[in-house]
Amino acid sequence: MRILIVGAGIGGLSTALSLHAAWVGADIRVIDSVSELRPLGVGINLLPHATRELIELGLGPELARMAVPTAEVIVMDRFGNRIWSEARGRGAGYNWPQYSVHRGELQTMLAEAVRDRLGAGSVQTSTSLAELRQNGDRVLSRLVGRDGRDMGTVESDIVIGADGLHSTVRAQLHPEEGAARWSGVMMWRGCVEGEAFLGGKTMMWAGSNRAAKFVVYPVSPPRGESGRVLINWVAEVRVDDAAAQPPDWNRAGDLADVLPHFEGWTMAGVDVCGLMAATPKVLEYPMVDRDPLPFWGRGRVTLVGDAAHPMYPIGSNGGSQAILDARHLAHLLAQHEGDPGAGLAAYEEVRRPATAAVVAANRRFPMDRILNVVAERAPEGFGEIGEVLSEAEIKEIDEAFRSTTGFDADALNARASLSVR
Repeated sequence: MRILIVGAGIGGLSTALSLHAAWVGADIRVIDSVSELRPLGVGINLLPHATRELIELGLGPELARMAVPTAEVIVMDRFGNRIWSEARGRGAGYNWPQYSVHRGELQTMLAEAVRDRLGAGSVQTSTSLAELRQNGDRVLSRLVGRDGRDMGTVESDIVIGADGLHSTVRAQLHPEEGAARWSGVMMWRGCVEGEAFLGGKTMMWAGSNRAAKFVVYPVSPPRGESGRVLINWVAEVRVDDAAAQPPDWNRAGDLADVLPHFEGWTMAGVDVCGLMAATPKVLEYPMVDRDPLPFWGRGRVTLVGDAAHPMYPIGSNGGSQAILDARHLAHLLAQHEGDPGAGLAAYEEVRRPATAAVVAANRRFPMDRILNVVAERAPEGFGEIGEVLSEAEIKEIDEAFRSTTGFDADALNARASLSVR
């Protein structure tokens, strides 16, 4: 079985590892357009349903070494007053932790695991997909180099598009789709070394996407003798009257555009503007997604991760859903070993409705209504949240979080493993 994976991000590399574990002897090749896989980007979260899959792939020790087991999330107002909080990971009853980690370090770890298990040449950089066509039970993929050089046509049994928001594979399947859908929210992101706050395992969130929102959490354990940690932050500002530039995760941002929106904000002693100003490199990115597709693939071609279902980062679920795609894909292909087309169809039947529901939930910005109620009722802050919100309104926050994360510890703990024995 020859499998070509287009894209060496979290989704593509997780897919390669999952297929290798499920399908001994498969010839798996991963290509990516970048000249070198480098630890770029900022922080992401791995929810317990994704952490479980990586641990079952044998990556638990590496994750524990590099990541932070997130213990709680706290929602505040701009003055640092606590509106709502909830335990995360094992503290919430899961059998697996929730992790916060630097995206580039996670990708590097996955790439090293792929090369170690599948062979040094299993990941081929400076290589892009130009076009593909299916011929019976074979897929013919024409490849090109970074300089546009023709690299010939590769024949495979399956092609998996894991090439992100601007997926070439998706465009081949849906040529009339058009540009990504912008939310009207611009995001500025960065990582900076600093002092740990609230025990070093807490995610803090203030504000809402109707105006301005700030999220901050550590993505590394304490470093060296200083005990300082790498802190990830995201500043989100609604700028509907501005034209969004094409999404590019590596576009540099200008702090002058974002600092005025957060003047005077503090969270558990963290000076929000001071933290942003101390960041050596700030990135800017419009919050975009795409409408759920009527189908992900045809015949021997399918999609995973952002190529299949880009979503707003409301529930810290994008990378986690890509890992779930990878594991379900490998599991169902192994169940249909004699008929890969049926395996890909079964995968889409399971994953397409599930991810479409998350995309729809994130678009609603489900917590915004109640958080704006807090801002309207207590513009100068408050003492106890019970003075501002009723029990029913506080419960609404909890339900909003569940709708975007799939927060159900009992169901995950009881679910059978996706590993192929």
